[in-house]
Amino acid sequence: MSTSGPARQQLTDEVADRLRWKIMTGELAPGGFIRLDEAAVEFGCSVTPVREALVALRSEGLVRSYAHRGFAVAALSRRDIVDIFWMQAELSARMAMRVPENSTLTTALPRLNEIVDRLEVAVDAGNARAISATEREFHRAIYRLADSPKAAWLLGSMARYSPFELYADDPEWGRLTVAGHRRLIAMIGDDDKPGIHAEVRAAYTDARDRLIARLDASGFWQD
Repeated sequence: MSTSGPARQQLTDEVADRLRWKIMTGELAPGGFIRLDEAAVEFGCSVTPVREALVALRSEGLVRSYAHRGFAVAALSRRDIVDIFWMQAELSARMAMRVPENSTLTTALPRLNEIVDRLEVAVDAGNARAISATEREFHRAIYRLADSPKAAWLLGSMARYSPFELYADDPEWGRLTVAGHRRLIAMIGDDDKPGIHAEVRAAYTDARDRLIARLDASGFWQD
């Protein structure tokens, strides 16, 4: 039975997420063509959601389409990675610095700490799925408290370039992230805007360097 409506869109989004992960971690090399039939078999779906996912990734600049040849992974340079993470860091820091102005801050801080408590449990257990989900939950909570929906939407779009699962499999990253989130919450409570800005930038710089190291090791930049 074919899917339609919301179910089909969800499947398309899932395929796009998996392809985006493969591209951003170097599993799919720049210039390589993505065969619809092979991807459909790998993901256990028809070619339709694969094609729709690739069209979405084309709009993000991750793939290019060629007449009569299909879709190929677009070039991605170190400078692209640096720029992407710089933009995320600056916008995320700007939003985090707005959180102390939220009138619900007193009740929001315990909620943020509770999310980090669950993140720490997931890190200790090595549960990558829970780590990835809880990390996203923490960032969404910060964005809601910033009360800047347009900026949150833009940051959410840029976050697609951050392969959370890559970091979730790294125990060192998990421990550093838990500690960093606890420092960030304390700085928000103290309305320490310079500290917030520095903490957020440090986190994104670390994530950038880990991704670049992964791509270096995979030979991603080679012609």
